[in-house]
Amino acid sequence: MIKSGVAQEIAWLSFEQLDDSLKIKPKPVIISFYTDWCVYCKKMDKEVYSKAAIIKEISQHYYAVKFDAETKTPIFFDGKTFNKKAKFHELAILLGTREKQFIPPVTLILDSNFAVKSRWFEYLSSDKLLEILKTN
Repeated sequence: MIKSGVAQEIAWLSFEQLDDSLKIKPKPVIISFYTDWCVYCKKMDKEVYSKAAIIKEISQHYYAVKFDAETKTPIFFDGKTFNKKAKFHELAILLGTREKQFIPPVTLILDSNFAVKSRWFEYLSSDKLLEILKTN
């Protein structure tokens, strides 16, 4: 939603929408992997992704993808179909695994060529996330 020219919430994209958007206008990407049972994921939604400074920074400089790591929906991205594998989706495992484990929340910052610049495997406060967004 936009009010007075300023976004009031993050315009989350699906991976399919991201694929199209990157082809039209490349820019950095933030991906937030979550699960419905993750307490810190819900806390980030409530306390971080709702902050005006975060919304403004993401809206102006990034494409944003919020992805349920347990979705059963096949995702077609970059010419390939990704599916759920066991507990987590293949995309979550591919992009958000550390030491052979996926533990949400996982936040990724990618450049406009979809190369990973940084990964965060923890709750990020709004101050920490804003610092990450401004330095990447």
